[in-house]
Amino acid sequence: MNGWITNAKVMDETGELQTKDVLIKDKKIAAIGSRPEKEEVAVDAKGAFLSAGLVDIHVHLREPGGEIKETIETGTKAAAKGGFTTVCPMPNTRPVPDSAEHMDALQKKIAETAAVRVLPYASITIRELGKEIVDMKDLKSRGAFAFTDDGVGVQDASVMLDAMKQAAALNMPVVAHCEENTLINKGSVHEGIFSEKHGLRGIPAVCESVHIARDVLLAEAAGAHYHVCHVSTKESVRVIRDAKRAGIHVTAEVTPHHLILCEDDIPSVDAQYKMNPPLRGKQDRDALIEGLLDGTIDCIATDHAPHTEEDKNQPLEKAPFGITGSETAFPLLYTYLVKKGTLTFKQLVDGLTKDPAEVFGLKSGTLAEGAAADLTLIDLEKEDTIQPETFVSKGKNTPFKDWKASGWPIWTMVDGTVVYQKEGVFQ
Repeated sequence: MNGWITNAKVMDETGELQTKDVLIKDKKIAAIGSRPEKEEVAVDAKGAFLSAGLVDIHVHLREPGGEIKETIETGTKAAAKGGFTTVCPMPNTRPVPDSAEHMDALQKKIAETAAVRVLPYASITIRELGKEIVDMKDLKSRGAFAFTDDGVGVQDASVMLDAMKQAAALNMPVVAHCEENTLINKGSVHEGIFSEKHGLRGIPAVCESVHIARDVLLAEAAGAHYHVCHVSTKESVRVIRDAKRAGIHVTAEVTPHHLILCEDDIPSVDAQYKMNPPLRGKQDRDALIEGLLDGTIDCIATDHAPHTEEDKNQPLEKAPFGITGSETAFPLLYTYLVKKGTLTFKQLVDGLTKDPAEVFGLKSGTLAEGAAADLTLIDLEKEDTIQPETFVSKGKNTPFKDWKASGWPIWTMVDGTVVYQKEGVFQ
C-alpha cells in the first residue's frame, strides 16, 4: 500500500496522543504530519491509535512437528490479528533448528507461509538435550535470531558457560528458560496456597531463581548478553536487579498472564490455568510489576503456547503447560493494567514495541520517518468479550475466556502490506 493513513492518534515521546497523518511509500514510513489536500487517503483511521507494529520475542509456532497445535501460517495470522508484526519462535520443535539443514528448511517454510516478520531462534544444544553445543556461527549465518533451549533449562553449567563464550564472540544473545531440574518436584502448579489446598505437587519459586543466579554469574564470566524468559518470581526479580547493578549484561521479559494473574485467581483445578512457569503468589506478581516499572524487567512477551483441546482437557497433572497469547495480549494489558492505573499507556506500548526491539538490536518497533511500514491500528474504546472460538490460532487454550477487554487491534501492516483487517472496520 502506498498512501496516507489519516486521522490517526499517534503517541509522542512524552506519551501524549496527537492526531496525525502518516504517509506510507515504498514499504517505509515516508512522512508523519498533515496530508496535503490534493493527495488521496488510503486509510481513514477515524481516531484509532496508530502504533508501531508490536514485537513478540517469545512465541511457539509448533511447526515443524506440532502442526496439529499450530503452524507458521496460523500462528503468524494470529499474531497479525493481535497487532504483532514481528515474532520470534522458540526452537522446541521436531526437528529442532539445531543444524544447517533444519534451519534452512524452517526459513524456507517461513518465507512461504508467514504473515508477519519471523525471526527464528536456534537451539543452544543439539536436540535441546543440554550436552553438545550447536554450530553457532553457521546458524547465525542462516538467520538465527538468538540461541535458546527454551522449554528446558541447560542443566550443565560448563555447557552453558561454553555456549555463552561462543555466543559472545558472535555478538549473539543467549536466552534461557530457567529451571533447576532437581527442584521441579514433578509439579503442575506453583508450590503455594493453591497446590496445598488441592493436594497437588508444586514447583517451588527457587527452582527458577537459583538457575537465574547461576546464569548471571556465568554471563559475567563469559561477557555474554544473557536474556531471561518469562520471569515469574520475586526472587528472580531481585537477582536480575542485583546483576544489572553489578554491570552484568542481563535482560528479561515478563508475560501478560504473569502480570495480570496469580495463584489466587485460579478458580479450580483447571488446565487452562496451567503454564510454565506457573502462576505464582500475589507478592510475586507485585514484584513483576515493580520490576517492569523500574526497568529491571525490560519488556513484555506473550509466550504464546497453543495446544489442542484434547490435550488441555486431560487431568491437570497430565495436561501440557501453556496458554495462547498473541490475540489477547494488548487488550488484556490495556484493560487490566493501563486503565486501572498500574502502567501508563506509554509503558505498555514501549514494552511491546521499542523495548523488545532494543533488547535484541532489532530495527522493528519504531514509528518514525524512514522506518519500515510495520504498523497496527488499535481501537481503544470498543469493548469485546474474549471468545476462544473466534481465535485465528489453532490453540483455543486460555484462562481469559469471557473476560471483557478494550484496546483491540483492528488493522495490521507489515512492510507496507496489510496483513490483517477486522471485518467491516473501515466501511
